[in-house]
Amino acid sequence: MNILITNDDGIESPGLKALKSCFNSEHTVWVVAPERERSGTSHAITLKGPVRFRKIEERTYGCNGTPADCVLYSILGALETKPDLIVSGINLGPNLGTDIIYSGTAAAARQAALMGYPGVAVSVVSYSPPFFFASSAEFISRNLENFVSRWTSDHFININIPNNEESDSRVEITRPSMRIYRDKIENFAGPNGDRYFFLKGPLPGVQPEAGTDWDAVSRNSVSICPVHLYPQGHIGETLYRESDFQ
Repeated sequence: MNILITNDDGIESPGLKALKSCFNSEHTVWVVAPERERSGTSHAITLKGPVRFRKIEERTYGCNGTPADCVLYSILGALETKPDLIVSGINLGPNLGTDIIYSGTAAAARQAALMGYPGVAVSVVSYSPPFFFASSAEFISRNLENFVSRWTSDHFININIPNNEESDSRVEITRPSMRIYRDKIENFAGPNGDRYFFLKGPLPGVQPEAGTDWDAVSRNSVSICPVHLYPQGHIGETLYRESDFQ
């Protein structure tokens, strides 16, 4: 199988390297990942100006663009072969529920699916080391055929794996949870009077609900969450009517 690996933590991320090492023995692996960390870039793509691919070693490229750029330009012809599957990660930290709106890791998998390729986003559920990436990579490797054979063109797969040394966690099929963000900013004034702001605050909370990705990982299960590509706008049926507008 031809597998394209990317991420949003950057080309030097140990999570990405763990996937590459695990897949290399049985598959042809291509790596195209941002040259620097691009966490929180969501689904940004480069529309103006060039996107650079810099060869690091055989079938491995650093890209000056976003995670979505890495997938978009690779599939459109920057690589000499088309992938059978795109795997994004392993992210250093979870991407649960509404996190996927912001996540560059999730966006890369979404971009793959939008272009007609199976896309899988993988995150480890821990915010600090030690990260047991090898066990997470082994779980993904064992299930590659499942991801390809069961994929349909209307979704990508968002996977969150407990940070366990062994890859034997129970698997649950889930839906996205509702994350609660308590962000705040800190700032200081520069010598010329410009003000500089930094985003701070505690880790996100969650709205507890059975059957969600958060619910699964809180019980030490692997969450496999199929995420629909297309917005489902049903709220308009109850709150908005054409006759209300002038």
